[in-house]
Amino acid sequence: MSAQVKICGLSTVDAVETALTHGADYLGFVFFERSPRHITLDQAVHLLAQIKGQAKSVAVTVNADDTLLQGIKDAGFDMVQLHGSETPERVAEIKALLDLPLIKALAVSSKDEVNAQKDAFPQAEMLLFDAKPPKSGTALPGGNGLSFDWRILDDVTFSKPWALSGGLTVQNVEAAIQLTKAPMVDVSSGVESAPGVKDMTKIAAFLKAAT
Repeated sequence: MSAQVKICGLSTVDAVETALTHGADYLGFVFFERSPRHITLDQAVHLLAQIKGQAKSVAVTVNADDTLLQGIKDAGFDMVQLHGSETPERVAEIKALLDLPLIKALAVSSKDEVNAQKDAFPQAEMLLFDAKPPKSGTALPGGNGLSFDWRILDDVTFSKPWALSGGLTVQNVEAAIQLTKAPMVDVSSGVESAPGVKDMTKIAAFLKAAT
């Protein structure tokens, strides 16, 4: 069993090239200043020039304002991931503003939460299920290397494509795909040697294990 793969939090030419060479389907770029993976729009334009249609480019945002979102659209991204506390109404506004495919990230810890949210964002083309951040108050909304109980996805019927995220590594991604039947997996900290520092060997190994 295999899945599509999104390598997220890319910030260097080498990491983008490695992800493309080993078959990543989606490449994620983070626009959130608190994240160690944050890049600027100018950096993004340079990195996007490498992709040349080989994979889908995804701008990852957290409660972004319209100015940043418009800059992301102008940079030429294929998709936008909303990883904050965006409401269904805000997602609809963003869809109208950008007219780009949207991924809505949802932090879950129970089957009830999955069922309550899976149909709440009709304007999103894809859902991404992630672990909830620690309750420290300083944690990032994603990229924390935490997983949730994948069994909460058992027997859930989805009306749109979805992805599994949170705590995935080379060591567990194959089991995660087998257990959840996830059509797509998303990894960021799981292919790093330090926060925000991508490890080329881990990227290659993760893509091999997932596909």
